[in-house]
Amino acid sequence: MATDRKKDTKPHFTSEGVSTSEHHETVAIKPDIELQETPAYGPDGIQGLVSSGYVLGAAFLASLGGFSFGYDQGVISIINVMEQFHAVYPQAETAFGKGLMTGMLLLGAFVGCLFMPYLADRISRKWALTVVVVIFDIGAIIQTCARNYGTLVAGRAIGGIGVGTLAMGAPLYISEISPPNLRGTLLVLESVSIVSGVVISYWITFGTRLIESEVSFRLPFGLQMVCATILGVGIHFFPYSPRWLALVNRQQDCLTSLSKLRGLPETDERVQAEFQGIITEVKFQELIQERRHPGKHGVKRQLLAWRDLFGRKGWRRTVVGCGVAFFQQFIGINAFIYYAPTLFQSIGQSDEMSLILSGVFNVLQLVTVLVCFVIIDKVGRRPLAIFGGFATGVAYIVIAILSGLYGKDWSAHTAAGWACVAMAFLFILIFGLTYSPLGWALPSEVFPNATRSKGVALSTSTNWLSNFIVGVATPPMMENLGYRTYVFFAVWCVMAGIWALIFVPETSGKTLEEIDDVFGDTSGHEEQEVMRAAALSTMRPPVQPTV
Repeated sequence: MATDRKKDTKPHFTSEGVSTSEHHETVAIKPDIELQETPAYGPDGIQGLVSSGYVLGAAFLASLGGFSFGYDQGVISIINVMEQFHAVYPQAETAFGKGLMTGMLLLGAFVGCLFMPYLADRISRKWALTVVVVIFDIGAIIQTCARNYGTLVAGRAIGGIGVGTLAMGAPLYISEISPPNLRGTLLVLESVSIVSGVVISYWITFGTRLIESEVSFRLPFGLQMVCATILGVGIHFFPYSPRWLALVNRQQDCLTSLSKLRGLPETDERVQAEFQGIITEVKFQELIQERRHPGKHGVKRQLLAWRDLFGRKGWRRTVVGCGVAFFQQFIGINAFIYYAPTLFQSIGQSDEMSLILSGVFNVLQLVTVLVCFVIIDKVGRRPLAIFGGFATGVAYIVIAILSGLYGKDWSAHTAAGWACVAMAFLFILIFGLTYSPLGWALPSEVFPNATRSKGVALSTSTNWLSNFIVGVATPPMMENLGYRTYVFFAVWCVMAGIWALIFVPETSGKTLEEIDDVFGDTSGHEEQEVMRAAALSTMRPPVQPTV
């Protein structure tokens, strides 16, 4: 008796197109076939946000992950110069001890962002955020209650794991719940939340520093749990990511979640079109990996997918994505944010004035980040990257020259000291308009669909590792090199400008094929062919009206 064999319905690539074993048919994939575009749900920008309050609420809640990272940056800059803090942890008063205590959070974040993609795919975006909030809160509790330096450093490393995963998981959830016309606007919330966290926590700690007891620094450490916990609990009042539901083959739940997020019935043509696009994208990821790595599965396929980032077709994109993350940190922004009071003291300002100037410095960054999101699409990525590198280098060079000439006697050269302050403010204005948003925007644009998640993960890990190196190295450099520290960062700024001139293309407003032409490969053209195959294999028949 003949045995039944399971039908193979997977599409197979042929020279003519795509065939399925079930019907032994071949569907031609012609270059002139256009995939259906998702209709717009409404206007973009602020007007669109007003009409999409439910999604805005979910995105705002998720963006509190970025706020938690920014909060730590603002807190640590003042705690680093608190006498009450140094009385309990004298090791943190040394250059190395200060750098290690600051940098351990960033090293933890580097570790955290590496396993976030796996966790988010395995247990969902929502539950992944909740798990890492628990990790973050454990780290915050240890920092708040630590009685010795070693425990404090361990708490910051654990909290860093939470910070790294929150900073990566929140944009992932936001991008997947947002309607196409508002995705870019809603992703702005992550950057705004990071800088807002810096500003708010800085001024909170500016006030608590006047408390004479240990409460002066333990209270700010403890308060960082508030927003993170709100995120971990509140996210469960919102739907699962539609894309994750499609990824785990829960298609009806995907459609239901999408309908709830858009506030429209499941039968609405816009909801149906977006749903079809999500299902097609998930199928596309499966097909593209099968085409590039036939016969490979599981961990081996995942490792080969990582290797694609450094292959002949992908290395230039990786240089851009990881390069902008690297230069965002080696331009020295977080050296200023973490150690701003110390840096302002090094250019002749009093202790009290240094704290005030540091607060103004952070506020200026918030203002310029908001301005950048108005001009970034009009000016373009490449001009901003080139200008930002060379212009920040000029600001550093002026500070270095003035510090070298007058640093031994600032009291007799107050005008030179204030000129250095002006250059520091000019630096943050330029950085906020250029590398602050570019460090997050470019990686999401330069990688093709098939390698985007891994490319962004690699870029993010590069950002954290570079941040860690700068955070640990800056205090010893200031102690041993003095004004030459500014020369060090000026060199990296100039190198960023040169790198941008050579490698960074203009991605604003370009299609996948146009970006291919810029990078000199055909990844996007290949993906368009596979995407059409995925669309055909997931096409659902139209619903027939009942009579």
